[in-house]
Amino acid sequence: MENVQLTPSDFIALTNQTLEYAYPSVEVVGEVQGFKVNQNKYVFFDLKDEKASVGCFMTVWQMRTPLEDGMKVIVKAQPRLTKWGKFSLTVSQVIPQGEGSIKRSFALLVTKLEKEGLFDAARKRPLPAFPSHIGVIASTESAGYADFVKIINQRWGGLKVEVAHVQVQGMGASEQAIRALRYFEELEQPPEAIVMMRGGGSLDDLSSFNDEPLARAIARSRVPVITGIGHETDTTLADMVADVRAATPSNAAQILVPDASEIKRGIHAQLKACLQSLQVNVQISYDTFLRSREHLHQQMEAKYRTIHQELNLLHRTLQQLHPETVLKRGYAIVKLNNGKLIDQSVREGESLSIELEKTIITAGVTHVEKRK
Repeated sequence: MENVQLTPSDFIALTNQTLEYAYPSVEVVGEVQGFKVNQNKYVFFDLKDEKASVGCFMTVWQMRTPLEDGMKVIVKAQPRLTKWGKFSLTVSQVIPQGEGSIKRSFALLVTKLEKEGLFDAARKRPLPAFPSHIGVIASTESAGYADFVKIINQRWGGLKVEVAHVQVQGMGASEQAIRALRYFEELEQPPEAIVMMRGGGSLDDLSSFNDEPLARAIARSRVPVITGIGHETDTTLADMVADVRAATPSNAAQILVPDASEIKRGIHAQLKACLQSLQVNVQISYDTFLRSREHLHQQMEAKYRTIHQELNLLHRTLQQLHPETVLKRGYAIVKLNNGKLIDQSVREGESLSIELEKTIITAGVTHVEKRK
């Protein structure tokens, strides 16, 4: 075999080409050592086990969770030879492994995001009371998703449900969830609420929901987000930044939509109460009407008696003033003989007609004298 002479640059390029072909992507588990950030842009650390160590490089924006020396992580990377002839892993993603490392990374992120106000209750929005269109981010093959759909259908019918099927653990899971959020937000008619869910699991299984970019994507979502991740005792960063946290996927369904049977019972109870109130009000109005009618009747009777008494009095007065009555009392009606009533111009010699009760007397005027 003939030897091929290469320059260092050619050798490095050929080696990287070979590595890229043979190992386009590898996942390596180890403990972080010598962690440092240069110029607030580049991240360097070694990944070691009991027998060996390998250098790692990544950019700050690729570091989705905080890292510290001593944390156990799994890195997704591409092996490369640098221009200085040093072998390293160019890392695209890091996920903490093991309970201790996951909890430490989680605590660091909580402190960071809490200072930025991402957990503040004031920035969280209420869910719609009666949604007609929701988006779901979940693995459609999971039991949690099946439980969610079952309860949604039992509680509330006619709901439009759009589902984005995503990976819910492992490398790439958090990025898929971010893309699903973006998809729902960019729809011409976005859903009224987005549900992000997965069933229970270990801390390692849930670690993709402790991803910083995912937490920020949920926080800035223009659609309210409800999460139902893991069991009731599990709390992830996604839960903490979401507008509403449900204990489980089933509980998310219970929170998101009302129970139609309870709504019907409530409406029936309200109608019954309204009918009873209406019956009471009608009875009160009827009783009031009866009392008013009786009072009016009494007033009319009293007015009638008063008018009747006044009419009787007038009748008696008119009877007393009637000429026939006057004549019966011994008075007389005196007229001139021609039928005219006597006035001040009566003269001597004129004839008078004197009308008594039973007789009429004709007499002559013999003397006229003015009264003194």
